[in-house]
Amino acid sequence: IASRGSELLINVLGSTFQGWLMSDGWQVYRYYLKRLRCWAHLIRKAEGLKDSLDATAHLFGEQSLWLLNRLIKAVYAARERPPDQMLPITYQETLSTYRCVCEVMSASTEHTKARALAREMLNDWDAIFQVLAQPHLPLTNNEAEQALRHWVILRSICHGTRTEDGTRILAILISVIETCRVRQQSPWIYLAAVIRQRRAGFSVPRLPLTKGPE
Repeated sequence: IASRGSELLINVLGSTFQGWLMSDGWQVYRYYLKRLRCWAHLIRKAEGLKDSLDATAHLFGEQSLWLLNRLIKAVYAARERPPDQMLPITYQETLSTYRCVCEVMSASTEHTKARALAREMLNDWDAIFQVLAQPHLPLTNNEAEQALRHWVILRSICHGTRTEDGTRILAILISVIETCRVRQQSPWIYLAAVIRQRRAGFSVPRLPLTKGPE
């Protein structure tokens, strides 16, 4: 709901955000140490390079896709059954070889997009491969993007709000509604409780916790 800048990110997350931050390659996100990278973004970029007519870029795209797809299978397998040793150890040599490839490509002047992907991989190396050490963490931010999909459609239909206050209120309502949905709670019951409490002069009730098994 505002321009993309470091001040906005710090104001929104500040020092209170304690979870894992799933992000794209925007450099401002590097402020957070507990960060993950969305592999779907990286795979799309690698697929683009694989389709390139430039031989070097094509090869780098193939190498990146091969590595990411192989590691995805390993992560899924580790979720089903814990491996004998941690994935970063198992794939240490493979990752070391790929890092060398990225270092060579990052200095290349022949293909801009190949160089950009190599630098992105190097700059976010720990965030990208953090999931190998903790396979239970998500590989993509697809769930968040799917949650936003119908809100984006709504914005396209109604062309957004007309005021800054309206935009902020809508953003808060979206956050509340989607949080309740993920926690298997009715957002309408919660919002009704908020209105009832505030009209009576009481503070806003906390968001409901995840619904337990019945």
